[in-house]
Amino acid sequence: MEHQTLDSLRNTILATFPDLAGSTFTLATAGWHSTAVDVDDRLIFKFPRHAVAEKALVKEASLLALVRPSVSMAVPDLELHRSQPLFSVHGKLKGEHLVTDDYDRLAEAERRQLGRDLGQFYAELHRLDDEHMAAAGAGRVEPWQTVEAIRAKALPALAPDLRALAAATISSFESLGPDPHGTTYGFFDGHGWNMAFDHAKRRLNGIYDFADSGIGPLHREFIYSNFISPDLTSRIVETYEELTGRVLDRKRIAVLTGMHRLSELAELVDDPEHAPTMLRSVEAWAASVARAS
Repeated sequence: MEHQTLDSLRNTILATFPDLAGSTFTLATAGWHSTAVDVDDRLIFKFPRHAVAEKALVKEASLLALVRPSVSMAVPDLELHRSQPLFSVHGKLKGEHLVTDDYDRLAEAERRQLGRDLGQFYAELHRLDDEHMAAAGAGRVEPWQTVEAIRAKALPALAPDLRALAAATISSFESLGPDPHGTTYGFFDGHGWNMAFDHAKRRLNGIYDFADSGIGPLHREFIYSNFISPDLTSRIVETYEELTGRVLDRKRIAVLTGMHRLSELAELVDDPEHAPTMLRSVEAWAASVARAS
């Protein structure tokens, strides 16, 4: 695909939406799958960066058509434009990312409400019928690196103290067995970079980026909020258990959290652009484990 500059994307948008000629166009993000353009802080246009991303965007629109009426949480209302290039547009969910420092500044009542909102979101999402979601395009969630690959690639990249924790986590993972609650359609990407959080009002306005949603082990759904804070994960789990009657295994969630970080490191350890970020992610996970012990 041709190089995506703000000018070229603006021209593509105006070819379909000429009424936006007087608008302000801002390059929002250039993520793994798509480049996003913010128009007037009101509309988000997403442009896939490659053929795989095109398929992911079409799938995301199909899935969101079923998700949106089924959850209380605001999610994007994607409208696809099958032009060349293909792109989507949706009303912007107002808010910014939620990262650890932001969460740490929240008051107790605000943390409690955030945990309840997200716990309810997952409880509602997991009520969707897996067969219906599969028919709409949901596939199996992307597999992690194999245990052998993680041992061979991730462990040598770690300092000795981290290597011992990682090796113990891998051993614990090998003894887990199948998820006691089986599989479910889920978001499987619930970190703070996919959240529209209103920092002035200290509340979550919505969740976006369902391209990686799919069908996977239920406990895996609850590892991504650990990027924000294990405290938030605990609150989410408590609400989820209350609403669904399911009892979740905290130890399993902790082990899966570590394996996910190690898998990402193993996958990108030879990538000079992304390897440092993945290493910092493992270090942050290890620090959270140390604080909890």
